Amino acid sequence: MPYADVDGVRLQYERAGSGDPELLFVPGWCCDTSAFQPQFDHFAQRHAVTAIELRGCGRSDRPPDGYTIRDLTDDVAGLARAVGIERPVVVGHSLGGMIAVELAARYPSLPRALVLVDPGPIHPTPETMRIFEAFAEGLAGPDGERVRRLWLEDMGARDPALARWIVKLMSAVPLQTATEVIKHLGAWNGVGALGLCTLPILLLRAEFRPDDARLLQIKPDITVGTTVGAGHFHQLEVPDQVNAMIERFLEIET
Repeated sequence: MPYADVDGVRLQYERAGSGDPELLFVPGWCCDTSAFQPQFDHFAQRHAVTAIELRGCGRSDRPPDGYTIRDLTDDVAGLARAVGIERPVVVGHSLGGMIAVELAARYPSLPRALVLVDPGPIHPTPETMRIFEAFAEGLAGPDGERVRRLWLEDMGARDPALARWIVKLMSAVPLQTATEVIKHLGAWNGVGALGLCTLPILLLRAEFRPDDARLLQIKPDITVGTTVGAGHFHQLEVPDQVNAMIERFLEIET
């Protein structure tokens, strides 16, 4: 896999296909390009596609710091500049969805549209933030590995084999790196970032959440799609459903 040097950090990426618009895939917390493999392979048949591995994940460098949403967003923008990616549709899963929103807010000339695949908390309730604060404390504690594994097992897929694969994939990231990301989530102003977004957005959920109504109050024109028979990793569990909804969104909005 090639890499781009972004402010001294080597970020691995994979690129294929041709055709407009380009799709830029940003994986979630502790994931690499394989978390979007079905979409990468599918859309490479008709579009240019790039999948990035965030700092600390996969084969990218693992510096000790730089794991705020703002830092990770700057990495994605820097890689786009280095590689020559112009006006992509940014497809972000989980943490990657939060990064996509920040990217559209702070680099409005870069993305053409956003696809948020079960994004992390953009407009969290106080209860949600308490959960993540407790999770960060647990990760940093003496039983951090056990805390992480229990969390990962709870967010796994319905298919047991895929669920085990997800746990193995995400557990490969150093615990300190994983902890750094989680402990900085509360400092991100997702509401402010979403409020600055003026581009088309597709929100894909495995189930509609109460928080999503709060997002629609900020940006009423968000397109919402719901998959059937899957969980947080529905891009891997039901890729045909996810791919079809992204394709339709591209037809309408780009």
